[in-house]
Amino acid sequence: QVHLVESGGGLVQAGGSLRLSCAASGRFVSVYNVGWFRQAPGKEREFVARIFWTTYIADIADSVKGRFTISRDNTENTVYLQMNSLKPEDTAVYYCGTSPRPSRNINEYDYWGQGTQVTVSS
Repeated sequence: QVHLVESGGGLVQAGGSLRLSCAASGRFVSVYNVGWFRQAPGKEREFVARIFWTTYIADIADSVKGRFTISRDNTENTVYLQMNSLKPEDTAVYYCGTSPRPSRNINEYDYWGQGTQVTVSS
């Protein structure tokens, strides 16, 4: 079992930056990648980025490519989402999750954190 805790959300003006953290604990034997997803009010949860747990290879959604980066600190088992040049449309609750398979598909993710709110004002 994997336990995930997100932090780092908040209110920021358009053009600003935030760094989200996803602290992981538990058993990682079945973890293939850690992903960040977001869910805006009235919308479905969507893929943002993921990182492969052992190879650190990153995969970024086209909608945020060039503005968001994902990284992992292996000493602390923490995955970060650095968000730059934020836009009002980035406003959402951001969740991290783990999947035992290399996938962007939300249905492949079996453990989730509680989420952290990101609000970007115009």
